[in-house]
Amino acid sequence: MIKHSILGLCLCAALFSGCSEKGDSKGDTLFKQGQYQEAIEVYSDRLKTKPKDVEALYSRGRAYEEVGDLAKAKKDFEAGFKQDDKNLKLLLALSNLYQKEGNHERSLLYAEYATAVPGAPAMAYFMKARALHQLGNTEEAMKEYTAAIDQDKEFGQAYYYRGVLKYATKKQRSACTDFKKSASLGYAAAEAAVEKYCQ
Repeated sequence: MIKHSILGLCLCAALFSGCSEKGDSKGDTLFKQGQYQEAIEVYSDRLKTKPKDVEALYSRGRAYEEVGDLAKAKKDFEAGFKQDDKNLKLLLALSNLYQKEGNHERSLLYAEYATAVPGAPAMAYFMKARALHQLGNTEEAMKEYTAAIDQDKEFGQAYYYRGVLKYATKKQRSACTDFKKSASLGYAAAEAAVEKYCQ
């Protein structure tokens, strides 16, 4: 049985981790260079004078996440959410963070908020699917993986996890179609799945 792990969710974070152009340019530069602690200091200075700056809260939260301080990351993301409850970056960051912590109900909640925002990206549907998948809601998870793929036909990770779900529900041929598509898009875990389950 393929493990229903959250392997690869760091890729999710990477897909929406870019700092906004409206943020502090020095902090953003430091973040992109991997100097997360220094970026935190710059964002913190900005927040001293503008404590409700949503972009600075989001960016500092991402930097905290990169250094492994999930509690402070969550605090910043939630503070930003209070200022702007339709901010897709914050909603996805919160969903991803709760997914990392294994709190799939909270992850689902923020993913649902994200999919309700007009123009929500494929990642919002993917995060919703992952939470539903972890909660054992197979039918709804399948729908949301498909919605993510409908939004982005090149979303290799969504094909992979939909394949995992199909394999677990005894749909091996269809699962292998998804694994092969995911592998063709460069998602490494899918290549191993094809080799193991689709020969």
